[in-house]
Amino acid sequence: MQLQTQTRPKVISVTVIEDRIDAATAIQFKEKMRDVTKNGPDRVVLDLARVQFLDSSGLGAIVAVKKLLGPDRVLELAGLTPTVEKVFRLTRMDSIFTIHPSVDVAVSHAASA
Repeated sequence: MQLQTQTRPKVISVTVIEDRIDAATAIQFKEKMRDVTKNGPDRVVLDLARVQFLDSSGLGAIVAVKKLLGPDRVLELAGLTPTVEKVFRLTRMDSIFTIHPSVDVAVSHAASA
């Protein structure tokens, strides 16, 4: 599981450099996310623009990362592809996460907060 991070004022963005988060990669994804966000800013933006497939294990891993961040930090999502967006909508997780059309939009929200 490859992740690319960029730390900016008030926010760290994490881009998933894979086309899927599924049962085969969910545990590795969660571990890497824990490592890259361990000492970062309070806002974490997860860029899913390259992810074409997300199953229940992948969704569970994203929810687990949100819980790992704790109550004082926030996980926001950006760049959901239509199939990934559909998973969030059907499971109503779109009401749990703040979802931005792109990382740039998310970062601009973070900068103005």
